[in-house]
Amino acid sequence: MAGARNFTFICGQDDYLVTRAGEQAFAELAKDVADEFSREVISGFAGNVGEVETALQRFRESVQTVPMFGGKRAVWLRDVNFLADTVTGRAEGTLKVVEQLQEILAGLNPEETGVLVTAAPVDRRRSFPKWCEKNSNFTLVGGDAEGGGEMLAGVVIAEAKSLGAGFGPGAVELLLARVGPNTRLLVEETRKLAAYAENVGAATVAMITEDNVAELTPNTAEGDFFETAEAFFSGDLKWTLAALHRHFFAGGDARPVISALQNRNRLLLQVRTLIDAGEVRLGPRGLDGIQRAAAAYTARFGEAAAEKSSYNVFAQNPWYLGKLAGTGRLPTLRRLIDNQQDFIAAFAEIVRRPNEQEEVLRDMAVRCLAA
Repeated sequence: MAGARNFTFICGQDDYLVTRAGEQAFAELAKDVADEFSREVISGFAGNVGEVETALQRFRESVQTVPMFGGKRAVWLRDVNFLADTVTGRAEGTLKVVEQLQEILAGLNPEETGVLVTAAPVDRRRSFPKWCEKNSNFTLVGGDAEGGGEMLAGVVIAEAKSLGAGFGPGAVELLLARVGPNTRLLVEETRKLAAYAENVGAATVAMITEDNVAELTPNTAEGDFFETAEAFFSGDLKWTLAALHRHFFAGGDARPVISALQNRNRLLLQVRTLIDAGEVRLGPRGLDGIQRAAAAYTARFGEAAAEKSSYNVFAQNPWYLGKLAGTGRLPTLRRLIDNQQDFIAAFAEIVRRPNEQEEVLRDMAVRCLAA
């Protein structure tokens, strides 16, 4: 019958969010299917056309199987990745398989077989996703943006709300800066923060503060070397030496630490230059005036202008830049240049003294911070 919803289709650009929504939908779909052999999950993940054809064949056999003891079946075709704009997704063989998949879905009897399809990522410009949107119980998870800041912020805010919590000023921005575009980890960190806020707060809505994030969330976006960089650029020599000791006590290497220090120092060099030139200033929302300065200076970065890297200050989040520059007293331009020279010298020294890496970095920290 035209307009009938024979199946459920959940898609999006983030596989973790789509799969999580799929797990909830399949639990609902299969709740009345008592026979475990009548519940089947089929992987739709495929690396080539042959694997796409295999996935479709397994799906066809599953939906055509008659339950041994009667009753309804529940089938989940999960992790479908051949609907994306990829080499496999664009292949002629894949497009034919997708046409066959559409025919199977159109001919389903939902009273006999409940079917769920989850797919990520998906090119929604194609006819099949458009058809699914009109002919299924359709859900788009996370919007069309892939890992964008607004999408990720929406994910953590929604997750916190579902747990009876909320974010205070600056907390979401700091969480995104520390964790990076890892949706799974962002959700887990949000759940942890919400549980902590619920235990320590007295309000109806548990409030996750910026201090909570700073205290409880590790900086996985910069790796395990964040504490050393944070301590170093706060100007706290004692904290820096203690962080270095913890890093090497755990069997760490010097090179990633130097890399983390250099990356942040490069950004601060650019920030310091722009502040001294009067192009930007530190404000409550981060680095005010960065967009105006970008219009004047971005062209000097060439091809790197559009890249989000440590070389391009204009590709960074203004709020994040403000946090970096405001962690401690912003060093002078001369000190930042000297830092960079000291990092280079330390790298050369650990090549010469590979068994004394902690001592080399301790000496470097003392030279930089004592100055």
